[in-house]
Amino acid sequence: MQRRYAKPPLVEALCEFQFIPTGEWDMTIPGLIYERIKESFPEKKQTIGIGIQMHPTEKGIEHRIEPAPPKIQFIKKDKCALIQVAPNLLVVNQLKPYPAWENFKKMILDNFHIYKEIATPKGLKRISLRYINIFEFQESKIELQDFFKFYPSIPKDLPQIHGPFLMRVEFPYDSDSEALVLSLGSTIPAKKNTIALLLDIDYRTIKPESVSFDEIPDWLDKAHNRIEMAFEACITDKLRESFEEAKA
Repeated sequence: MQRRYAKPPLVEALCEFQFIPTGEWDMTIPGLIYERIKESFPEKKQTIGIGIQMHPTEKGIEHRIEPAPPKIQFIKKDKCALIQVAPNLLVVNQLKPYPAWENFKKMILDNFHIYKEIATPKGLKRISLRYINIFEFQESKIELQDFFKFYPSIPKDLPQIHGPFLMRVEFPYDSDSEALVLSLGSTIPAKKNTIALLLDIDYRTIKPESVSFDEIPDWLDKAHNRIEMAFEACITDKLRESFEEAKA
């Protein structure tokens, strides 16, 4: 049974569609999409395209910032959601306050169908559903195991008090055609002498065209269920209590 929280730690949920390129990108597509959604998403903004790529070198993995196609953002009136469009890319973002899953799913599908009708993509290169949570603690030190079941294990021969950290694990699903990527790490707190941790849960396809356009609604439900299961598996009851679970 799905849990409901009065104070969920979720700060952003997003669904990203990467489409298989079919040729030169038609620059009129963003404008045509805007005409269809401008009543709900009236504000337009263009973001500078920047991508981070990983390249193997003799010294290990090197991260390089490289140019990427700029995105056109269409922002909702209340600033709590936006649609992002770029060549062969559609992203649907939901910020706080997060509505029920059924509402977010409808927003994803409504805007996907508009993009599909106007851009006529060939197929899906990848689809990803991602939930980003931030946990804020008023203390300057905490015991991670009191709040999380997913956390770094420090060997006893190393100092048990540590600073900022980042851990990432990828779990294969459905015969390695899909994956759930789980990341937990430190983030910048809103107040001094406090702690903030970020839990990022990303469920994605791995193999191109493994999901057809008609299968997207069912895939979204499956991805959402697996994300919820991962979230609940990562936290303890002590942390769960701070979200104030709503009783049915």
